[in-house]
Amino acid sequence: MAARRDYFDGCGAAHALDLVGERWALLVVRELMLGPKRFTDLRTGLPHASPNVLSQRLRELEDAGVLRRRRLPPPAASAVYELTEWGLELEPVLQALGRWAARSLPESDSIKVDSFILSLRTMFHPELAADADVTLQLVLDDQPFRARIAHGTLEIERGEVPGADATVRCSPTVLAGIVYQGLPVADAQADGLLELTGDPAALGALVDAVTLPEPLPA
Repeated sequence: MAARRDYFDGCGAAHALDLVGERWALLVVRELMLGPKRFTDLRTGLPHASPNVLSQRLRELEDAGVLRRRRLPPPAASAVYELTEWGLELEPVLQALGRWAARSLPESDSIKVDSFILSLRTMFHPELAADADVTLQLVLDDQPFRARIAHGTLEIERGEVPGADATVRCSPTVLAGIVYQGLPVADAQADGLLELTGDPAALGALVDAVTLPEPLPA
């Protein structure tokens, strides 16, 4: 196994790159930000990372104290990876990088579930949701998430929520098109790409409160 490359620089930023600067490392952190995952789940979220490279990144991040590996009790009895409390502190770093890079983000016809959910937390603007008080059930590629907008805050995490104001079922790519590219909800419904039950205004509150930064000048 190749030794991890170090910058041998006393700067804190250089040390951060020593810890999470290798290829795929920060994306592993991204994949674990919403909760523990098995190796196979990580492979699904990072399909272009080879199993050997992914295993190496996991070992390095575990050695650095960014994540830990634990075995679930029976009947599951499978191993999962999860971020440590220190590792969870990287979310603002990911958000800052996401906001910065979004100014030159190329168009894409695909986005993974966890990437999209974290983008909502990143691009949410409290001042645009000051008057909203809604609960949403988002089901993206059959993965349920509960979202609550209230008093200028957005809480979104895995799980189901009974009595949601609205339930949205679609792919993350379709909902990203609605949120970030202005795809009309009615068009997505007419094309059979989105199922919406409940109050459409609840989804509208989310769309209104999430915006991308201004793109870089051409």
